[in-house]
Amino acid sequence: MKKKLPGVFPGNVSSEAGNNIKMTYISAEPTLESVSTENVSQKINKIFNASNYIYKADVKIKLKDGSTLNKRVIGKNKLYLITMENELIPITDIIDIERN
Repeated sequence: MKKKLPGVFPGNVSSEAGNNIKMTYISAEPTLESVSTENVSQKINKIFNASNYIYKADVKIKLKDGSTLNKRVIGKNKLYLITMENELIPITDIIDIERN
């Protein structure tokens, strides 16, 4: 009942594979938006997806103009953070955000 399977043909490798070449791309001048937008989005998502976030989170927000805000954030949409005072803070203006 046992069938003998055909043998596997081991092909000869005649040269070194060159598909593991390391590449690095460095922009001449990285813009602030391109560097920080992804990190800010990740930080905002981390705040709202935390296990201790139920309805509101006290955060410290650093803006592009150099000001720092201490706000209670209750939600977000695609473009804005929504505070407890019903203020809209543009996400594109945020440089850094951290939970208090």
